[in-house]
Amino acid sequence: MTVEAPDDTRTRILRAALDLFAEHGYQRTPLRQIGERLRLTKAAILYHFPTKEHLLTALIEPLVSDLEALLDTAEAGPAERARWAVLEGWVETMLTHRRPLGMLFHDIALITRGDTFHRLMRIAMRANDLIAGVDAGRRERVRAVQAVAMCSDPIVFFADVPDEVLRADMLDGVRRLLGDPAGTGPAGASGPVGDTGTAGVRRRPGRPRAMGPEQVETARRMHAEGSHSANEIAAALGVSRATLYRHLDPAGAE
Repeated sequence: MTVEAPDDTRTRILRAALDLFAEHGYQRTPLRQIGERLRLTKAAILYHFPTKEHLLTALIEPLVSDLEALLDTAEAGPAERARWAVLEGWVETMLTHRRPLGMLFHDIALITRGDTFHRLMRIAMRANDLIAGVDAGRRERVRAVQAVAMCSDPIVFFADVPDEVLRADMLDGVRRLLGDPAGTGPAGASGPVGDTGTAGVRRRPGRPRAMGPEQVETARRMHAEGSHSANEIAAALGVSRATLYRHLDPAGAE
């Protein structure tokens, strides 16, 4: 007989809790229901998570930790690139944690107490400062707050939109808000972090020069829909525009 490792049980509990919280809401999901789904006793769940709030905190922790790590990296890098390092990284983090965010949307009051709430507030303030920039005035600070919302809220309101499409839409929207529709950063100085690629569009270090079959299929589908520019498609797929052009008709990809 194989004995299940404690970490495996903990992971199963978290997975079941996320499913049930997303389906029924945190308040309407008792620990007993989680146990029934896993064929575990309530005592077995309490062994790993002393209260239901501990379960919620554990589900949110990866999101919070990733946001803190993102801001640490942006603050350690060049100041002129911090804005777009935060915005692009914020979108990626939100997309990575779409399911927990959807759960929180239904029970948003749950995070208004405890240490997690204070951590999230500190994260928001740090992000706002980095996006607004040094010596920012009221207008710049207001737009920084708006920018964070534009890189967060669509995640829960457009749950059925594929990651690559939603990523492109969110980044396009925030660039337009900040006066950067082409995605090159204010005055061409603080666009997506990396070296400068085709047509002045900055390319992340290590960005692949080739596309896999699934990326090619996605790129052609987005191009055929006609709702995204070549810049937006390239940003969504994490490739340069030159790489994208090798798989699309350059004359029709603008």
